[in-house]
Amino acid sequence: MIEKLKQRWNVRNGWDVLIILVVFACTGFSVLYVKRWLFDLIGLDAQSPGWLRWGVNILIILPLYQVILLIWGWIWGKFAFFWEFEKRMFSRIGGLFRKRSPEL
Repeated sequence: MIEKLKQRWNVRNGWDVLIILVVFACTGFSVLYVKRWLFDLIGLDAQSPGWLRWGVNILIILPLYQVILLIWGWIWGKFAFFWEFEKRMFSRIGGLFRKRSPEL
């Protein structure tokens, strides 16, 4: 599995893979804490409408995740990797909304 990740992410060794996985884990935990704090701040809880919680997640938490990912990447010395990772991800997301030419 480590070898597959090394190839997929184009990194040198297993330690780089480990650091990348740690960054993803730290980001996930950080976002959970920020989300709880933010939901308390704006008054959202389990009784709030699901569409509202989903909307806040998509409009605020998702972009915040990207910022926190870059911060943790910088802390762990992998900013360049995560910057490229985010650019690829946003280009794929943007591709979902691009108008495709009709196939003949």
